[in-house]
This record gives sequence, structure tokens and C-alpha cells, in this order.
Amino acid sequence: MDVIVQWFANGIGQYVPAELVVFIISLMPLLECRGGLIAASLLQVPLLRAIPICVIGNIIPIPFILLFIKKIFHWMRRFKIFRPLVDKLEARAMKKSGSVSNAEFMGLLLFVGVPLPGTGAWMGSLVAALLEMDTKKAVVAELLGVAMATTIISILFYGLLGAVMH
Repeated sequence: MDVIVQWFANGIGQYVPAELVVFIISLMPLLECRGGLIAASLLQVPLLRAIPICVIGNIIPIPFILLFIKKIFHWMRRFKIFRPLVDKLEARAMKKSGSVSNAEFMGLLLFVGVPLPGTGAWMGSLVAALLEMDTKKAVVAELLGVAMATTIISILFYGLLGAVMH
């Protein structure tokens, strides 16, 4: 993740405002809010400006994934070239769904909120959609999870590691 974030920060960060780089990274699967905050730290965007940018970027995809991913997957399966990708994404999501399905709301909140590889709002939304969780409940759990992950990453990259890196 760090390499991708650094590429964005150093590459396109020269041509567009730092805040836009942070926003774009926060929108992306795998990078999400965590990557956005790392980029914000590298680009020296003040924490109080970076947090809302990252959170907004990270939450925009949530309702679209929850509402449309199953239809998109169904459409993609019609094309032989996309079937392996859809199967892989569904298998990965279902593999990670154990912690979410047992405790639904709290499981999804922790799945999104604890910043570990392969977790976050994108995967949480996919898991919630495939498990057919209540959409309102899933959105609230993910919003709280994004807030939790944002807090943890902010402390790490603006606090503990931020002091060492700058």
C-alpha cells in the first residue's frame, strides 16, 4: 500500500492539489481512508483538513456497493472474461465474512474499523451485500468503522510515526 500511496503522492501530487490526491486515494479500494491519511501525511496536509477529505472519499462508494454490487456481479458473469474476477472477489469476501456474519453490526463495524490488510469499507460493503445485511444497519456500522479506522491511522501517521517521518 505504501508504494502505491507514494506513487500517487509523488507522481500526480506534483500536478494537482494535495487535497485532491488525498481524496482520490481515499476513494480507491484497498487504499481507502488509510491510504489517504498516509498520503496526507506525506504531502503535509494538516490533519484537521485531511480527516474530512479522507472520510468523505471513503464513504462515497459504500451505498453504491451495498445497493448495486450484486447486480453488477450478475451482469459481469454474463461475460466469460469477467467470471474468474467475480468468483475471486466473492470467494474472498465470503472468506472474510465469518467475523461479520456472527455479530452482524458489531462484526462489520470492527471489520471496517480495524485497519488490517483486506479490510475496510469496500470489502465490508461487499461482505454486507453478499450476506444481505440490512442496508441501513450496514451503512451505520461502516460509517462508525471508517471513523474508527480514521482515528487509529491518524494517531499512527500524524502522531507516533509522523514524529519519526518528519
